[in-house]
Amino acid sequence: MSQHKATLKAADKHASGQDKQPDSNEQTFKAGDKVTWDSSQGTIHGTVEKKLTEPTDIKSHHVAASQDNPEYLVKSGKTGATAAHKPEELRQDK
Repeated sequence: MSQHKATLKAADKHASGQDKQPDSNEQTFKAGDKVTWDSSQGTIHGTVEKKLTEPTDIKSHHVAASQDNPEYLVKSGKTGATAAHKPEELRQDK
């Protein structure tokens, strides 16, 4: 493969996210962890129910979770509603 084609192939892989390495700064949570996140209603406090590592449906919402891009099922402490959140949206609650 020519140098130019190899460079284009690497650029395509980067643009598609296929070269994404796990981010050592990425938050990880476990069931029972207390977390907060921001919503249009303000800061919400809740509890992690479980880590989602495969595509799933919650009510009518499709969650495209995977091993490489996990999401967390979180239960609101105020309403009891559950929703999936990406790790970068969550903060450890103090």
